[in-house]
Amino acid sequence: RKERAPKAGSEDTARVGSSGQRAPAHSSRSHGAGTESRPRRHTPAAPVAIDPEDPSSLRTNRQGMVRMRGKTDKGRRWHQEVDMELAVTLVKEKAAVVVNRYTIRRLFSNKDFKRFILTRDNYTCYFCGSYGDTIDHLLPRAKGGHTTPLNCVCACNLCNQSKAAMDAEEFMRSGIPEWNAAHQEELNDLAMQEAQLE
Repeated sequence: RKERAPKAGSEDTARVGSSGQRAPAHSSRSHGAGTESRPRRHTPAAPVAIDPEDPSSLRTNRQGMVRMRGKTDKGRRWHQEVDMELAVTLVKEKAAVVVNRYTIRRLFSNKDFKRFILTRDNYTCYFCGSYGDTIDHLLPRAKGGHTTPLNCVCACNLCNQSKAAMDAEEFMRSGIPEWNAAHQEELNDLAMQEAQLE
């Protein structure tokens, strides 16, 4: 039997070398590996370092949200979805850090946050200078302020209650803090007189 020459353009032509000998079938099917017989391994790109205090690396998930996680006062873990604007604000105002491109972590539980603010401000009311043991928002939550270290200060009860929904500048201009400071002094004097009478 006579062997027929392979037709031009057929798969068999590719297997015939320049010497007329048939090349091994596997050499032409190296799956993009060039002349090597094994496929190339793709090495994963090195992970990009993320600055925990820079929110510019954040991305939203398919639902258009960013995952936020944290811990309760009792140490139980929680998570929720927040919009990008809130996530960026929390990171910029030192209440959270970036964990990865889709997640931030709250830095404080409620109790830890209050303790942090009072200790930082040395239990001194930001508005009148009296002893304070509550925290207040410089820009009230009603006007878009958030519970963050940059937006919260130590306040005495009087200032906290009388400030209500005013922002800090408006409250300071009102003259109420001076009145509160004088009133606090009167209360302290009365308390000392009562203690002496006893």
